[in-house]
Order: sequence, then C-alpha cells, then structure tokens
Amino acid sequence: MDFLSVIPPIVAVVLAILTKRVLFSLFISIWVGGFIAADGNPFAAVGMTFTWMKDVMVDPWNARFLVMTALLGTGAAFMFKTGGSDGLIKILEKRLTTKRRVGSLAYFLGIIIFFNDYVNSVIVGNATKDITARHRMSREKLSYIIDSTAAPMATIGPVSDWIGFQVSLIAAAIASASITGIEPYFAFLQSIPWNFYAILCLFAVPMIILGKDFGPMAKAEQRAKTTGKLIPDGLTPLSSVEEDLGKPHQSGASVWNFILPLIALITVGLWGLWYTGGGATGKSMMDALADTDVSAALTWGAFAMTLTGIILALIQGMNLKVCEDTVLAGIKTMLPALIIIVLAWSIGTVTEDLGTAEFVVGATKSWMTPALLPFLIFIIAMFVSFATGTSWGTMSILTPIAIPLAYAIGGVELVHIAIGSIFAGSIFGDHISPISDTTVMASIFSESDHIAHVNTQIPYALVPAGISSVLYLSYTLIGSSIILLLIGIVVQFFLLRYLGNRYQKKYEMTANRVSV
Repeated sequence: MDFLSVIPPIVAVVLAILTKRVLFSLFISIWVGGFIAADGNPFAAVGMTFTWMKDVMVDPWNARFLVMTALLGTGAAFMFKTGGSDGLIKILEKRLTTKRRVGSLAYFLGIIIFFNDYVNSVIVGNATKDITARHRMSREKLSYIIDSTAAPMATIGPVSDWIGFQVSLIAAAIASASITGIEPYFAFLQSIPWNFYAILCLFAVPMIILGKDFGPMAKAEQRAKTTGKLIPDGLTPLSSVEEDLGKPHQSGASVWNFILPLIALITVGLWGLWYTGGGATGKSMMDALADTDVSAALTWGAFAMTLTGIILALIQGMNLKVCEDTVLAGIKTMLPALIIIVLAWSIGTVTEDLGTAEFVVGATKSWMTPALLPFLIFIIAMFVSFATGTSWGTMSILTPIAIPLAYAIGGVELVHIAIGSIFAGSIFGDHISPISDTTVMASIFSESDHIAHVNTQIPYALVPAGISSVLYLSYTLIGSSIILLLIGIVVQFFLLRYLGNRYQKKYEMTANRVSV
C-alpha cells in the first residue's frame, strides 16, 4: 500500500482539530478510507463504512468493552446520586485549600491506581472533578493530569494488564525470531528505564502543577480563574453526570457511598484479571496477567461497581424506578463516548485494511542503524499510534518487527532499548490523538470538551517527547539509561520553568498594554 494509506487518519485528526466536531470528523475519515479501498467508488465507500462499524461492534472484546464503558457510567451515576461524591468533597475540602493541592491529589491518585488506565480515569476523575471545580481548575488541566498519569503508570507497573500484554508481545517476538538467552519478563524489566516518555511524563505533571502553565493550557487556566468557566464558551463537556442526573437523592450522605463502589470495582477487577488469566490453576501473577481476558475482567469489576451502587441506593431509600432511571441516565452520560469509541475502532480497522502501519515501517526500515534504531522506532511508534489512536495496536505492530531487528544489529542490550522506545512512542501518540480511547476516557471523567483537552495537552506532551528523542539519539554516547533519565528530568524541569515564566511575562506585558 502507498501513501494513500495514511490519508484517512490524517483526515480524522485535521478535521477534528479544525471543526471541533469529533463524530463528524471520524465518520468522514472512515468514509475516505472506504473511498480509497473501493478504488474511488463513493457508494461502495458508504457500504464499507458501515461494514467496518458493524465488524468492530460485534467483535467479542469490543462488545464487552462497550458494556464495560456503559457500566462505568452507571457506577459513576450512583456515586453521584447517592451523595458519595458530595461526601468525599466535604472530607477533602478542609484539607485541600489551594489549586496546587487539589491538582496534587489527582496526580497521586493517578500514581496509586496503576493496574489499568481506564479504571484510573474513572476513579481519579470522579474523586477530583468536583473539588477541582471549586478551586477553578479548568477541565482541560484536570483531563491532562488524568491522561498523563493513567497510561504511563499502567505501562511500567508494578502490576497491570498492560504489563501482561506487553510481556506476551515480547515473548511472541522472541519465540518467532528463535532468539535464545532472553527471558521475556526480565527483558521487560530491563526496558523500563528506557521508556523515557512515560517516565518523563510522570515527572512533568507535578512540575506543571507546582509551576506555571504555558500555551493553550495557560489560557484555559486564566479563563477558569477569572471567569469561573471550566470549559471554553461554545464547547461542551463530553459527558456530565450532574446535567443528566439532577441533584443527589439526599444531602449529607456518607463518603462510603463513593468508596464502596470503588472497592468493588478494584477488587473484582483485579480478581478478574488474575482469574481469567488462569491464576486459579497455579499460574504466577505475571503469567496470569499475560494470558488474562482484560475486557471480561474489567466488565465484571464495572458490574460489581454498579451493583454496589444500586444496593447502597436501595438502603438509602431510593425506589426501583429511581434506580432504573439512574442506570439509564448513567448510560446516557456515556453515549457520546461510546459512539466515538466505535468510530475510533473503525478508523483502526481502516488503517489495518489499508496497511498504514506497514507503509510507515517499510518507508523507514532502510534507514535503520544501531545508533538510530531506538530514535526511529520511537518516532515511528509516535506516528502510528497518533494516526491509529491505539497504543496497544502500535505495540502489537512494531514489537515483532523491532525486537528481531534490534537483536540482529545490536544484540540483547539493543533489544531492551528497542522495547522501551516502542512502548514510549506508543503512549505518546495515544496521548495526543483525538481518536484515542484513553484520551476520550480522560475527557469523559474530567467532564472536559474533548478537542479542548487534545489542544491543550499537545504542547505539554511535546516537551517530554522532544527530550526523549534527544535521549534516544544520545544513548551511544552515554550508555546508562539512568544517567540519561536524570539529564532528561533536569532539562525538563528547567525547560518547563522557562516556558512558564516566558508565557507569564508575555501575558503580563499584554495585560499592561490593555490597561493603558
């Protein structure tokens, strides 16, 4: 396949940013893919568009994921309706007296909830969106904090479904290339210090929370601070529990109405990850995670969360009709996200059928040298995950190609670096792509406008990404990943500080001219 294979994802991203209409942009891009696949027949393109959409919805994993997403919405709805969210705020507001403190709460929760990025978004968003609103933190800032801790933490662990998936990819690539002397899980552990982007992201978030904003995010924060508007005029949050559900059933409810559903979600979800992977048959936790059925396990967890919410609602005195209305309203809050996710998956099918990833890899494969390999893998992974909106899909595509190539030209040491660069690039593209499901989830549970979240996050993501690129180019000069990381963290601190001070100075000069 030629350059035409990259046109549909480019159309999706460009239209989404220009029009700020995600659904329209995604549908048009899928049709463009069908137009290309149908050799220019517009009517056949329409048929292919709906066929792709049907195929992704009937896929067993995808179908369960859609159910899980709807159940997460109902679980969050009961947290609100039973007054659990209000109870949490009443406890926290006495201790969290500044915007920096509430931002730090979101960050630390994002670090603690490391076992799945979707669950991370649910818990952090629901725990902090109300308290951050009271301190006039923009929804863009909250969605950035959620998005930039969820996937980076899930990809480096210590235990997560991401790690099980990544180890399984490494094992398959090692086996297919008949490489000996490399143990998959050990190779993963050795690759963690080389996952520069994920680690730098985790350091960038507190640097930004405690420092000064710049670019579109600074404008968003200034808007929220001065006007109280948490989202820009003319734009709408991807979902809003409050608008769909009205007021809580009763005031003064216990914080346990928030905590107990989360405990159900986490415990049943973790147990499901272990059980569906064969943990009951004697497998170790990591072996179980490598074979787990993520969609089934998290669907069980989401159902347990909703069921717990219903039980608490009944105890509180809500009748069955109100409970049923709450379930439907919870699903309603997730409806825009469900449609976006289906369309985003369809774009992934389009790029798979057109051979987008193969074209990108093939176009750059001839440039590979040991010195350039990690850098080029990182750049390719960034582009592929940005274009397709999936980090796992990008890892699946590049891991079986990059590991044998790295072993052939650089041995075991280069394999570890290559693995780290694959995962780093995959997360970067997934972060800033408007068609990424994790980006969508961050927008949903922070109640942010989706395109506003993407626009404000891009400059913040480019800083650790740019530093990571330089670090990968420097690995032949400085062979230690730890030293490179330390250099990167220091450079990032001063660069973010410079950008924040520069924007602040520019803003003050503009304000002074206006006042004069």
